[in-house]
Amino acid sequence: MSLLEIEKLSLTIGATRILRGVDLSVAPGEIMGLVGESGSGKSMTALTAMRLLPHAARATGRVTFDGIDILKATEDQMCALRGDDIGMVFQEPMTALNPVKTIGEQVAEGIRWHRRERARKMLDRVGLPVAEFPLSRYPHELSGGQRQRVVIAIACALDPKLLIADEPTTALDVVLQAQILDLLRDLVAEKRMGLLLISHDLAVVTEMADRITILRGGEVMEAGETAPILSGQSHPYTRQLAQASMHVPARAKTRAANGVAPLLEVEGLRRDYAGRRTSLFARGPVIRAVDDVSLSIAPGQSVALVGRSGCGKSTLARMILALAKPTAGTIRFRGETITGKTEAQLRPARRDMQVVFQDPYGSFDPRQRVETLVAEPLHVLEKQPSPAERREKVRQALHEVGLAVSDMDKYPHEFSGGQRQRLSIARAIITRPKLIVADEPVSALDVSIRAQVLDLFAELNQKLGIAYIFITHDLTVARAMSDEVLVMHAGRIVERGKTGQVLDHPQSEAASALVAAAPDLHRAIARRMQEQG
Repeated sequence: MSLLEIEKLSLTIGATRILRGVDLSVAPGEIMGLVGESGSGKSMTALTAMRLLPHAARATGRVTFDGIDILKATEDQMCALRGDDIGMVFQEPMTALNPVKTIGEQVAEGIRWHRRERARKMLDRVGLPVAEFPLSRYPHELSGGQRQRVVIAIACALDPKLLIADEPTTALDVVLQAQILDLLRDLVAEKRMGLLLISHDLAVVTEMADRITILRGGEVMEAGETAPILSGQSHPYTRQLAQASMHVPARAKTRAANGVAPLLEVEGLRRDYAGRRTSLFARGPVIRAVDDVSLSIAPGQSVALVGRSGCGKSTLARMILALAKPTAGTIRFRGETITGKTEAQLRPARRDMQVVFQDPYGSFDPRQRVETLVAEPLHVLEKQPSPAERREKVRQALHEVGLAVSDMDKYPHEFSGGQRQRLSIARAIITRPKLIVADEPVSALDVSIRAQVLDLFAELNQKLGIAYIFITHDLTVARAMSDEVLVMHAGRIVERGKTGQVLDHPQSEAASALVAAAPDLHRAIARRMQEQG
């Protein structure tokens, strides 16, 4: 008997049809993979199962959980189910967490007895031991991957019968991703919990899911056992997704030429944070997030910065962009030192450097329309464009990242997670900068759009000579897009070299761990076929 049964589910929001006759089921102890492009209806299917739909939504069909008709259940009945019987891991951890509550309070929020002890155990199980991550920490004190682990701990704290995981490993490094996936497998096996795993990563779904449902435009394209579907790839759309997941952009590798002045130079960079306050007059030991980092990037060169979650990658990026002040060290951009300069003095440099942040929703003002958000960097230009020119630049940027002109009048909440990341990239390229620091630029994108965006990055690199720093957990992206790889661990660069050399023959323990844990679609399919045959 199925734990969750969805039959002929159709969903409209206003005049827009989101889902069209979706059939899906999850049995106790089973992992069901739900795959599809951004905007295909994956998350809306999950939200319907939780009855977390906007007021304008209208759902028809049948959704039952453990014999309860979800679409006809009262709100009191749903409140009893949510969290206790049905847990959910949301896609964007920072927006799912309350910024004014500690992580201990949030994990223990639904627990009535032994709350702190249960919270400690759950956080320890998802890789956040209390010795390093006390319950008194707040979400902003954690990295993106660490916040995602808190969200998973919250969802699993009450041992739900069904867990809906919407891109649960998007923000995680490959080593931690493997640990979290092992944790989810263990929970399914131990508790006979059903797991609906929503992901655009076919390798992850192949490794995890017993069965798979593939959505496109709100319709089921193909459904069945995972191994036969992904090994045979008989459906054209399944084949398209598999090819896109392994897509490598055609780009000319750009090497630093002799005698060419570096675009960016970093020497001896260090960043310390004050320790947590232990009493009114005392603090704990200083936290060193970045420790003696040096690097150099030539014009048009692409460098990948890889490492575990919390190793200091994003902190280093913020200092390079002059969004955080280093404790020590020097940063030179276009031959000029930018450390220690005022905002007014930094303005010329800001015209030639842009950023794509890891959390697309958190980087936008939710009260502003897309036209205003994407055009935001234009204010640093020496010659300000007219309103008509601004609108044309926004239109061009949206077109380049695969969005429609009509999207200019929408708000960020009207887009899927992947579409919001495309908006972030449009905003970054609108000034045609010399350097883009891309912090996990394709982690939230489905495989088809990911392929398009990587092609776009490669095209801009070749046509405009834009240099990139790709901060990424995805070694496939590092291999496809970078000339050199820097491996970061505990705030330090522990290995560097040509991309193929580092990823094919890692020398450091940190690099070896990343390479060993990286998911691979071919390997996952072969393992699945071997298990069944």
